[in-house]
Amino acid sequence: MNLNSIALLSLTACLLTACKSASEHRREVTTGEGPSTFTLGKVQSSVQKGMGQDQVIAAIGSPNIVTNDDRGHETWVYDKIATEGAYSKSVGGFIFWEDRAGAYENTQKTLTVMIKFDRQKRVHDINYHQSKF
Repeated sequence: MNLNSIALLSLTACLLTACKSASEHRREVTTGEGPSTFTLGKVQSSVQKGMGQDQVIAAIGSPNIVTNDDRGHETWVYDKIATEGAYSKSVGGFIFWEDRAGAYENTQKTLTVMIKFDRQKRVHDINYHQSKF
Protein backbone atom coordinates (compact mmCIF):
# COMPACT_ATOMS: atom_id res chain seq x y z
CA MET A 1 0.00 0.00 0.00
CA ASN A 2 1.50 3.35 -1.02
CA LEU A 3 1.52 6.59 0.99
CA ASN A 4 -1.37 8.17 -1.00
CA SER A 5 -3.62 5.14 -0.33
CA ILE A 6 -2.83 5.26 3.40
CA ALA A 7 -3.57 9.01 3.55
CA LEU A 8 -6.86 8.56 1.68
CA LEU A 9 -7.88 5.65 3.91
CA SER A 10 -7.00 7.65 7.05
CA LEU A 11 -8.95 10.68 5.83
CA THR A 12 -12.01 8.56 5.02
CA ALA A 13 -11.90 6.80 8.40
CA CYS A 14 -11.52 10.11 10.23
CA LEU A 15 -14.46 11.67 8.40
CA LEU A 16 -16.73 8.67 8.91
CA THR A 17 -16.05 8.32 12.63
CA ALA A 18 -15.91 11.99 13.63
CA CYS A 19 -19.20 13.20 12.17
CA LYS A 20 -22.71 12.44 13.29
CA SER A 21 -25.85 13.03 11.31
CA ALA A 22 -28.59 15.35 12.58
CA SER A 23 -30.80 12.32 13.27
CA GLU A 24 -28.06 10.80 15.46
CA HIS A 25 -27.86 14.04 17.43
CA ARG A 26 -31.65 14.15 17.73
CA ARG A 27 -31.64 10.66 19.26
CA GLU A 28 -28.99 11.81 21.76
CA VAL A 29 -31.02 14.79 22.95
CA THR A 30 -34.35 13.00 23.31
CA THR A 31 -34.58 12.86 27.08
CA GLY A 32 -37.77 11.00 27.94
CA GLU A 33 -39.31 11.91 31.28
CA GLY A 34 -36.60 14.25 32.47
CA PRO A 35 -35.67 15.24 36.02
CA SER A 36 -39.15 16.11 37.30
CA THR A 37 -40.28 14.07 40.30
CA PHE A 38 -43.95 15.05 39.89
CA THR A 39 -45.27 12.70 37.24
CA LEU A 40 -48.62 11.15 36.43
CA GLY A 41 -47.22 7.74 37.33
CA LYS A 42 -46.20 9.00 40.76
CA VAL A 43 -49.68 10.46 41.35
CA GLN A 44 -51.41 7.28 40.21
CA SER A 45 -49.23 5.05 42.38
CA SER A 46 -49.15 7.33 45.45
CA VAL A 47 -52.65 8.79 45.79
CA GLN A 48 -55.63 6.52 46.46
CA LYS A 49 -59.26 7.15 47.32
CA GLY A 50 -59.78 7.40 51.08
CA MET A 51 -56.35 8.94 51.83
CA GLY A 52 -56.23 11.90 54.19
CA GLN A 53 -54.93 15.31 53.15
CA ASP A 54 -51.75 14.88 55.22
CA GLN A 55 -51.02 11.62 53.38
CA VAL A 56 -51.51 13.32 50.01
CA ILE A 57 -49.08 16.10 50.97
CA ALA A 58 -46.53 13.52 52.13
CA ALA A 59 -46.89 11.62 48.85
CA ILE A 60 -46.86 14.42 46.25
CA GLY A 61 -46.44 17.75 48.05
CA SER A 62 -48.61 20.82 48.46
CA PRO A 63 -51.08 21.87 45.76
CA ASN A 64 -50.87 25.04 43.65
CA ILE A 65 -54.56 25.89 44.10
CA VAL A 66 -57.13 25.02 46.77
CA THR A 67 -60.85 25.68 46.19
CA ASN A 68 -64.10 24.90 48.03
CA ASP A 69 -67.43 24.14 46.40
CA ASP A 70 -70.80 25.23 47.76
CA ARG A 71 -71.08 22.03 49.85
CA GLY A 72 -67.76 22.63 51.62
CA HIS A 73 -65.77 20.01 49.70
CA GLU A 74 -62.16 20.97 48.95
CA THR A 75 -60.48 20.47 45.61
CA TRP A 76 -56.70 20.60 45.32
CA VAL A 77 -55.16 21.43 41.96
CA TYR A 78 -51.59 20.57 41.04
CA ASP A 79 -50.63 22.40 37.85
CA LYS A 80 -47.13 21.66 36.57
CA ILE A 81 -45.51 22.96 33.41
CA ALA A 82 -42.04 21.91 32.32
CA THR A 83 -39.78 22.94 29.48
CA GLU A 84 -36.95 20.60 28.71
CA GLY A 85 -34.17 21.35 26.28
CA ALA A 86 -31.11 19.48 25.16
CA TYR A 87 -28.41 20.14 22.61
CA SER A 88 -25.90 17.83 21.01
CA LYS A 89 -23.16 18.83 18.58
CA SER A 90 -20.06 17.47 16.95
CA VAL A 91 -17.29 18.90 14.88
CA GLY A 92 -15.33 16.72 12.55
CA GLY A 93 -13.11 17.09 9.57
CA PHE A 94 -9.54 16.89 8.52
CA ILE A 95 -6.89 19.63 8.24
CA PHE A 96 -8.51 22.21 5.88
CA TRP A 97 -12.08 20.96 5.97
CA GLU A 98 -14.43 21.10 8.92
CA ASP A 99 -17.91 19.62 9.25
CA ARG A 100 -20.34 20.59 11.99
CA ALA A 101 -23.57 18.85 12.91
CA GLY A 102 -25.97 19.31 15.78
CA ALA A 103 -29.51 19.05 17.03
CA TYR A 104 -31.61 20.84 19.61
CA GLU A 105 -34.79 19.45 21.11
CA ASN A 106 -37.23 21.52 23.13
CA THR A 107 -40.25 19.85 24.73
CA GLN A 108 -43.10 21.40 26.71
CA LYS A 109 -45.07 19.24 29.12
CA THR A 110 -48.10 20.03 31.24
CA LEU A 111 -49.71 17.99 33.98
CA THR A 112 -52.84 19.11 35.83
CA VAL A 113 -54.11 16.93 38.67
CA MET A 114 -57.35 17.67 40.54
CA ILE A 115 -58.00 15.87 43.80
CA LYS A 116 -61.45 16.23 45.33
CA PHE A 117 -61.99 15.59 49.04
CA ASP A 118 -65.14 14.65 50.96
CA ARG A 119 -66.34 16.35 54.18
CA GLN A 120 -63.99 14.18 56.25
CA LYS A 121 -61.02 15.52 54.23
CA ARG A 122 -60.46 12.15 52.52
CA VAL A 123 -59.73 11.70 48.80
CA HIS A 124 -63.03 11.25 46.99
CA ASP A 125 -62.01 11.62 43.32
CA ILE A 126 -58.86 12.11 41.22
CA ASN A 127 -58.86 13.67 37.74
CA TYR A 128 -55.93 14.64 35.55
CA HIS A 129 -54.91 16.03 32.19
CA GLN A 130 -51.48 15.61 30.62
CA SER A 131 -50.03 17.01 27.41
CA LYS A 132 -46.68 17.07 25.66
CA PHE A 133 -45.74 19.23 22.70
